[in-house]
Amino acid sequence: MAGSDWSNAVEIAVRRLVARSGSADFTRQQMIEEELGRIVRQVGSRGATPEMTLSRELQQLRDRGGIEFLTPGHYRLREVALKLPQADRGKCVFVVGSHSIYGDVPERFYRFGPQWLRAAARSVGQWIVYQEPRRAGPRGYHAVARVEQVVRDPDDADMFLALIEPGTYLELGRDVAVQLEGQAVKRGLLGAYGRLNNDRAIQSIRPISDDDFNRIVELGLIEDDEFLPREDADKPLLDRVHEQHEPWLGPIDRATMLVNRVVRNRQFRKRVLDVYDRRCALTGMQLINGGGRAEAQAAHIMSVEAGGPDTVANGIALSGTVHWMFDRGLISLSDSGEILLSNKINDIDGVTKLLHPDRRARLPANENLRPHVRFLTWHREYHRFVA
Repeated sequence: MAGSDWSNAVEIAVRRLVARSGSADFTRQQMIEEELGRIVRQVGSRGATPEMTLSRELQQLRDRGGIEFLTPGHYRLREVALKLPQADRGKCVFVVGSHSIYGDVPERFYRFGPQWLRAAARSVGQWIVYQEPRRAGPRGYHAVARVEQVVRDPDDADMFLALIEPGTYLELGRDVAVQLEGQAVKRGLLGAYGRLNNDRAIQSIRPISDDDFNRIVELGLIEDDEFLPREDADKPLLDRVHEQHEPWLGPIDRATMLVNRVVRNRQFRKRVLDVYDRRCALTGMQLINGGGRAEAQAAHIMSVEAGGPDTVANGIALSGTVHWMFDRGLISLSDSGEILLSNKINDIDGVTKLLHPDRRARLPANENLRPHVRFLTWHREYHRFVA
């Protein structure tokens, strides 16, 4: 599956490796040992011979003038090394919309212009929170991640990429509005007389204090008991948010919770089950027990162990039996949502009776919430799926 995805991933990987080492010189072996696995996860496909695909992409990058050949297996990045402006490191807000013209992939990178380079330099090695601008939609603060490095954009010499550290991107269990009951959640957005400063609010990258970051995380994370229905579930979200969460006062940095697998699984499950209305995408079953807990489970398409992100695009709601089959490569999906059954299944008739008669998954109408093809490709290839 070599092509534009591989080319882009390799170019970014070269810049990441050079930035990490501090030297423009690098070797093919370094790329194999330090970057190849990540490239494969990002494009969703190993292909037949990933090492050979990497070599071919390096050759093509050399032909395009991006790198210089020194000796066999030894290269040099030809662009001038990026020197980040001096800035005190700290947490930031990255503003991103689902229809951004910059083509961001939030779990991998955030693209920005030179006017934001100093602000982005602050975020390296730090947690950031993603905010959807109000003109783009109602999501507000909805995800967090940690920035690994800032590099030049290989597709546009005038742009830059903030690269996201693998395994850190997380969609919060609930969206947090920029304003709750007329007050800004992020106190740093307040101007004179305590009013929202719109000029600050629309900045693509802006600093955020630890207190504001903690407050947003506290409001956005859901607890395990929130999988059960509330007696007052018909009350407005703002009322329920304020009922369940007192103002954050403690000194603990909430970022420490964001790497906890249990915490991350809760947010992922909540997001996925909300999108699929707690209904299995392959069978249509929506089983709810007496306490109101859904039988459907949130399945990662690309596994967490393989580097799959905690994002709705890497998830699908499945009943327990179908989830078991999906994780073992007995069942999968085509890029268009066709349900694929492995010839290793010993009871095809029994399994078929469970599924939608047309053998097609019921996926979200919003394309941004559907399983991404790179994760579906990974799932089929990883399990050596034979339809």
